[in-house]
Amino acid sequence: MSPGIADGVASYYGKEHQGKKTANGEIFDMNKLTAAHRSLPFGSQVKVTNLSNQRSVIVRINDRGPYYQGRIIDLSLAAAKSLEMVEAGITQVKLEILDAGTQGRGK
Repeated sequence: MSPGIADGVASYYGKEHQGKKTANGEIFDMNKLTAAHRSLPFGSQVKVTNLSNQRSVIVRINDRGPYYQGRIIDLSLAAAKSLEMVEAGITQVKLEILDAGTQGRGK
């Protein structure tokens, strides 16, 4: 991912992961604005914009993923609702790194 901005496919995860540990050790809460990314440092703040409707949300990276080929970020259910993408399940997004975080890169 080039510094600052990337485009790609976002998906979301929710009930099936609710209450389980994330890669950074937190307990996943599908009602918080968090996300999983393969390489951004934990704690990074990322603005995610749904390219089909221009809705945006700021999420904090606290997990690793997505593990499906071709996807660049997995959002919490709350973030997916903010982007109005729950029904579709996946959508094209633009990621903008607002703060690269200070925690380690993790797994």
